[in-house]
Amino acid sequence: MIFDNILIYFVLVPLLTLGCLALSRTTKQIRAITVTAGTLLMILATWLTVGYLQQRAAGATEEMLYTGSWLWFEPLNIHLALGVDGISVVMLVLSSIIVFAGVFASWEMPREYFLWFFLLSIGVFGFFISIDLFTMFMFYEVALIPMYLLIGVWGSGRKEYSAMKLTLMLMGGSAFLMLGILGIYYHSSADGNLTMNLVEIARNNSIPHDWQLLLFPLTFVGFGVLGAMFPFHTWSPDGHASAPTAVSMLHAGVLMKLGGYGCFRVAIYLMPWAATELAWIFLILTGISVVYGAFSACVQTDLKYINAYSSVSHCGLVLFAILMLNTTAMTGAILQMLSHGLMTALFFALIGMIYGRTHTRDIREMGGLMKIIPFLGACYVIAGLASLGLPGLSGFVAEMTIFVGSFAHSDTFHRVLTILACTSIVITAVYILRVVGKLLYGPVQDKHHLELTDAKWWERLSAITLIVAVVSIGFFPNFWSDIIKESMSVIVNVIPQ
Repeated sequence: MIFDNILIYFVLVPLLTLGCLALSRTTKQIRAITVTAGTLLMILATWLTVGYLQQRAAGATEEMLYTGSWLWFEPLNIHLALGVDGISVVMLVLSSIIVFAGVFASWEMPREYFLWFFLLSIGVFGFFISIDLFTMFMFYEVALIPMYLLIGVWGSGRKEYSAMKLTLMLMGGSAFLMLGILGIYYHSSADGNLTMNLVEIARNNSIPHDWQLLLFPLTFVGFGVLGAMFPFHTWSPDGHASAPTAVSMLHAGVLMKLGGYGCFRVAIYLMPWAATELAWIFLILTGISVVYGAFSACVQTDLKYINAYSSVSHCGLVLFAILMLNTTAMTGAILQMLSHGLMTALFFALIGMIYGRTHTRDIREMGGLMKIIPFLGACYVIAGLASLGLPGLSGFVAEMTIFVGSFAHSDTFHRVLTILACTSIVITAVYILRVVGKLLYGPVQDKHHLELTDAKWWERLSAITLIVAVVSIGFFPNFWSDIIKESMSVIVNVIPQ
């Protein structure tokens, strides 16, 4: 039975939450429902992680655990096929933490907002547990559609423009992706038994090399658009700047990770030969993303735009590391997805809280806030230190793993690109310290800011949850890297050396 599989509950919990929210009438009921849902998802993710580690420790060597497959559409052999490996488990943990924190960061939002928020969550969780290409694509689209209304209705600034731009660019990427998936399907088996199952397609290894050269760019670009790869990144800063707080958290923290995860799981895993042949092209583009995003953040004055361009840089680093095609760099890419997801969610949560009090995101209009709102100020400093890679926090572990793995290539091309990417660390320190100095220290720019109140209990809970997660990765990196490495070897082994 489908309900015997724990993975399906990652979709059922937010789906039942939608039904309960539709019947709710009071603010107290809405808050009780959303907190219960966020807590249940955290418990599910923890339970899954413990169970996964126990099965591996007991000797389970299968590529995917908790697998299940139920026929959905027989003519195209489409199944609701579920399964997770260590990489998927880490992504589910990340998603559950950000949904939980996002509920408290949106404590005063109306019911309709949470309806779309949890619909977006369904798409995110469904994407990470799917091993059927069609099902994965369906959940991918489910995750994208609510973004339009969440930004267009509850956003700020040029919200209609930003929502339309985001939707059109991501739908354009989806068109490339759909073509790539259809091409993979029609070459998924040499004996005519076509399948959408990722594991079976990789095992068959039947996609001809000339077709891989066509399908790899389609799928990598399709997912790369969501990963803010240069030059398809322009939707991201506008989308982030206009989105409500929790949507920015889920958008940058999890939704953009669908792009990196898709490039890794579909493009490289299923078409490893083309990945080795064409990686140099995309390494140049992602290298530009890393440096360009960091430089762009330096010249911004809007807090959300600063963090948005920072996300372009950090997500570019994820794709950059994936394309290095070795175990160390690719493990670093997954750690970076986890680290960036948490710290950028923390950034956007704090920016939303500060904006709700000061009614401005322009750093030129703020100053001296550390004395006025010390809790929020201290949390912002922690987020900034994680972003610039301070040892003991998640950013240091992820970035060092990436750069060590990338520099392991002995040729000049890879090493030069790695050195250029490393410059982003210095650039990141420049804009983080600049923002912290202008925002939190110096004279108060507006006398009304002296009357501001510090974080309320639900805001503190949201921020502390994310900070604990960021610190846990920094202090216990081996726990997370060991989960990832065990699954990474399966993918690395199919890449031609």
